[in-house]
Amino acid sequence: MDVIPQTSLFLGIIPALILLYISLKGYEGHYKEKNIFLTFVVGIILGFFAAIARSFTLPLVIAYIILFALFEQLFKTMILNVGRFHEKRETTIYGLSLGLGFGSVFTPFLIIAVSSLITSDVYALSLIVIGSLGIILFHGATGACIGYGIYAGKLTKYLLAAMIIQIPFNFIIDMMIVSSDDPSLYLKLGIVAGLVVYGGIVFWYVVKKIMPKILSRSRKRDRSRKSG
Repeated sequence: MDVIPQTSLFLGIIPALILLYISLKGYEGHYKEKNIFLTFVVGIILGFFAAIARSFTLPLVIAYIILFALFEQLFKTMILNVGRFHEKRETTIYGLSLGLGFGSVFTPFLIIAVSSLITSDVYALSLIVIGSLGIILFHGATGACIGYGIYAGKLTKYLLAAMIIQIPFNFIIDMMIVSSDDPSLYLKLGIVAGLVVYGGIVFWYVVKKIMPKILSRSRKRDRSRKSG
């Protein structure tokens, strides 16, 4: 495949930045732009190491699927669970930024992983870009989920949830890799659709059901301060 991995990184970064911009609407004043930039860049760095580690594993081996669910979510927790972010509502937003940066790196990773198995560059690239959108959505969502757990003082609960929902997601990613040399178009489209749908559902739930809690909780705190 003729796509240069360094250039293909932008195929992941651009949609991740667009998703970040859209998701931050309504949260103006609840975060620092500098921290959004830093967490996004740190997410890219962490995702790079996670993608490299994945390249040395055997697809569809249950032990690796579970191990990487633990490994990748702990990576995010390691950055977010620092003293300055404890019980801070903006930690949820920084978790989203971190996760989107983390997921953006997997586009060039998938290109490299399947480059020797697919002969049609345009065809392969289209499938990878579409499928990687699901990866970006998923990691953005789980980053925000962990960030909310740190803010709410329930890190164990939300970290465990992120790990559990990543196990079937990792299985779909491995299916995408091992089926790259399969001639069945419907199989490949089904796997790609599975990535996007799964990642999209998780992202929608976190953005619509979990993240808004930081606004409602902050309003309650403001009202209690005024009444006190």
